[in-house]
Amino acid sequence: MAGLLHLHSTLLPSASLLRQRGGGAQAAAPRRRRACRVEAKIREIFMPALSSTMTEGKIVAWNAAEGDRLSKGDPVVVVESDKADMDVETFHDGFLAAVLVPAGESAPVGSAIALLAESEEEIPLARSQAANLSSAASPPAPQETVAEEASPSTPPPPPPAPVAVSAPAPPSPATQGGARVVASPYAKKLAKDLSVDLFSVTGSGPGGRVVAKDVEAAAAAPQKAAPVAAARPDVPLGSTVPFTTMQGAVSKNMVESLAVPTFRVGYTITTDALDQLYKKIKAKGVTMTALLAKATAMALVQHPVVNSSCRDGQSFTYNSSINIAVAVAIDGGLITPVLQDADKLDIYTLSRKWKELVEKARAKQLQPQEYNSGTFTLSNLGMFGVDRFDAILPPGTGAIMAVGSSQPTVVGTKDGRIGIKSQMQVNVTADHRVIYGSDLAAFLQTLSKIIEDPKDLTF
Repeated sequence: MAGLLHLHSTLLPSASLLRQRGGGAQAAAPRRRRACRVEAKIREIFMPALSSTMTEGKIVAWNAAEGDRLSKGDPVVVVESDKADMDVETFHDGFLAAVLVPAGESAPVGSAIALLAESEEEIPLARSQAANLSSAASPPAPQETVAEEASPSTPPPPPPAPVAVSAPAPPSPATQGGARVVASPYAKKLAKDLSVDLFSVTGSGPGGRVVAKDVEAAAAAPQKAAPVAAARPDVPLGSTVPFTTMQGAVSKNMVESLAVPTFRVGYTITTDALDQLYKKIKAKGVTMTALLAKATAMALVQHPVVNSSCRDGQSFTYNSSINIAVAVAIDGGLITPVLQDADKLDIYTLSRKWKELVEKARAKQLQPQEYNSGTFTLSNLGMFGVDRFDAILPPGTGAIMAVGSSQPTVVGTKDGRIGIKSQMQVNVTADHRVIYGSDLAAFLQTLSKIIEDPKDLTF
């Protein structure tokens, strides 16, 4: 659901109306009614708060150019919060008179990012107001200050003339430095469905933004054989790249996690039975991530302290729901979509839900409750061949489990013989203020039994 723009009206009454407010003669009533009109109505468009943790937003793209007419409900700007890109709508009719924060720049939540004029005649006045806001925000240069002090009687320069509405910019590539595609959320989803590489699409939207019609045109165009050497531009070595909004949020969370006293416990789990089950039900849409999430949730039911959390350093909460957050790498950052009530859902529903969450995450369309409600986190690097690693505990949770790859391993059997079994390493990082070594040991024993005998996972 798109967000709603916060608008603030600036009403400019006429001088005659101000004079009439001091009089009380009834004979002046008709003339007063004729003069009681608003000369201009200009609204400030504010940066909306798209999540409870958002303190500033980045303008990804403006859907309209200065001078364009807007109707109530039109998406006017795409804002990048700390976790997602969202189309933000306006709930007023009017004209986009002046953009105060251009695409690519950030602004604090609640600050003005544009001005909306009620009529086309009021656009010049709004632009004059925007120029005044810009000049107030920018301190004068030192030489200008000296000149003003030397000649205080010099009258101020006239305000700049209103700038004419610029013509739409020609289509441009939909990348920013070769590292990010600027596209609408629907265009991203459409590109995934049609197997279109957004890096090869030329955007026709404002600021070169890729829109749905660009993706459809690229899908309908005849495919050309790409040369072998044609690849994404290399990272410019030696350059300094500022954090994206999402990277800034991840950095903040990681720094906060250092204040939590954590410890780690590792465990080896045999996965032969789980691998066989996965082969049987994979065709029904079941994913390995869903199987691991389901097994973890079932184990947490028996060990609620591992699903608890400590936020104030003085108490902890036994969470009433088991919400498994799973770390997913996306373009420009990391996010943890949440499988809510994972212990109560069957494996097929859980798998469908997971696929939906991944699609929304990669399109940057997750709603806050879909990424910030986790009570236990999974981080799986096994698909990259990583056999073991340690994960950093997300703030506000009790534990996170790092899952390595399942690999054939030579082991000794109970009858004294040597055999080969598939095994994976898991390492759990936990908040030692709440969870102790014996708690994690018992939890991992339960998890191992569920995975090594997974018949209950399909119930």
